[in-house]
Amino acid sequence: MRRVVVTGLGIVSPVGNTVDEFWNNITDGVCGIGPITHFDTTDFKAKLGAEVKDFDPKAYMDKAESLRTDRFTQFAIASACQAVEDSGVIGTVEPERIGVYFGTGIGGIQTFINEHTKLIEKGPRRVSPYFVPMMIANMAAGSIAIRFNCQGAAMPAVTACASGANAIGEAVRAIRHGYADAMITGGSEASITDCGVAGFINMQALSTASDPNAASLPFDMRRGGFVIGEGGAALILEEYERAVARGAKIYCEITGYGSTCDAYHITAPRPDGMGGVNAMRQAMEESGYNGSERIYLNAHGTGTPLNDKIETIAVKTAFGEEKAADIIISSTKSMTGHMLGAAGAAEALVCVKVLCDGIIPPTINLLEPDPECDLNYTPNKAVKAEIDLALSNSLGFGGHNACLAMKRI
Repeated sequence: MRRVVVTGLGIVSPVGNTVDEFWNNITDGVCGIGPITHFDTTDFKAKLGAEVKDFDPKAYMDKAESLRTDRFTQFAIASACQAVEDSGVIGTVEPERIGVYFGTGIGGIQTFINEHTKLIEKGPRRVSPYFVPMMIANMAAGSIAIRFNCQGAAMPAVTACASGANAIGEAVRAIRHGYADAMITGGSEASITDCGVAGFINMQALSTASDPNAASLPFDMRRGGFVIGEGGAALILEEYERAVARGAKIYCEITGYGSTCDAYHITAPRPDGMGGVNAMRQAMEESGYNGSERIYLNAHGTGTPLNDKIETIAVKTAFGEEKAADIIISSTKSMTGHMLGAAGAAEALVCVKVLCDGIIPPTINLLEPDPECDLNYTPNKAVKAEIDLALSNSLGFGGHNACLAMKRI
């Protein structure tokens, strides 16, 4: 089985639109949450979001292209451009041997809302001819492939909040099993819209807090829902031997991937957490886990009452109570909010940086620990630690569970 390494990174996020800015803010505990500005929230119970700030799509595409591209695809292209530049992979691999797997949970929801409004108010002749290609969930992957002439497989992973992680994991498998030599992979989302937020509010999933520092509260007694976020993150993956041969900068190796389904409920996690347990066990087994490794876990950690409790149970079940107590855990959603289909990719990037820099980002605003969430969640302040194995959990509506495992080279 061929080894897979990370050679490029890129991100657009609520706490920074470059990797360096993102990582500096994540390790400094900067909160990216604030009042939603994308629409009028007067009649909405939830008024906070984690929006991308100061993003100019014209830094990555001309004005005409930006006007016919949904925001989720803009985030995808921007993060992919950064990662490709970081890696230097384009031109070193045959076009047929590089592909694009890019996840999104929802796709072009703002485009859908805009064009449906035109249909109702002005009639069918006013609906844009770009409506369908702007809206469909595969367009981020397709647009990246067009930009970089990637003629291998190009497709999305659409598994709700696990989309970004599943895209990365499936890209790993494509390289491992010889279907590609390199992949551009990750996830993007731009769902902070009136209709999207209203739907999440009415299913009682969102925090209705008014204070940005008391809204996204993973593992805290006060938690009452997640804060919706947006953005995009990209990784360049390559087969290890060819990356070494071309002198690529290698960040780390992706050593394991687990993917399971709860087969239980469309939104609620299994009470015993066994879907997440089995995803973690698969990733650890592929990584050759022997119990002695120093582990960092980027938890799914949404700040919803059920998720955090059940994820804690899952970690204890997967590792055993004693080992679970030694794992260093954090939820970076405390700073980025929940980036939905982009979350798994952004959090995989966090794990890459943890391995490279030896800094564990905090779970900020964790002031009142929940007794049922009794592991080490790195409260409020980053810590230094040398890590052997980094894991990233992503759990999505529909019962989708993904876990990525990484090690230093």
